[in-house]
Amino acid sequence: MSTTQLRNIGPKSAAWLRQVGLRTEEDLRAAGSVEAFMRVKRAGFRPSLNLLYALEGALQGCHWQEVSQARRQEMVAAVEAAAAALPPPRGRPAAAPVTTTNHGSDEGGHGPSFDFLDSPGRDDD
Repeated sequence: MSTTQLRNIGPKSAAWLRQVGLRTEEDLRAAGSVEAFMRVKRAGFRPSLNLLYALEGALQGCHWQEVSQARRQEMVAAVEAAAAALPPPRGRPAAAPVTTTNHGSDEGGHGPSFDFLDSPGRDDD
């Protein structure tokens, strides 16, 4: 049976699976839901966890919302462990934490104040 005919698998998900070499139910069973999800992720797509649950539901023969909470937590932990082992994306540095710095405000408290200084090399005199 092709992945397009599996329960929970829509056209977009089926296309992602085909592009990572998972074309049949047997391919999906051999890989398992976590590995199939990680293949899609490693291919550069941005699947949500709903795809993970849909894949598991397809393998269990149930609706993705019927996958037990314990199994969901187990799969998410496995995905997080696998994702942590992935190298950072090429061409982009690893993200650093974002911080916000308040540079002061004007006397009325309406936003930042700026002191404009003469720029070097500027001749306004």
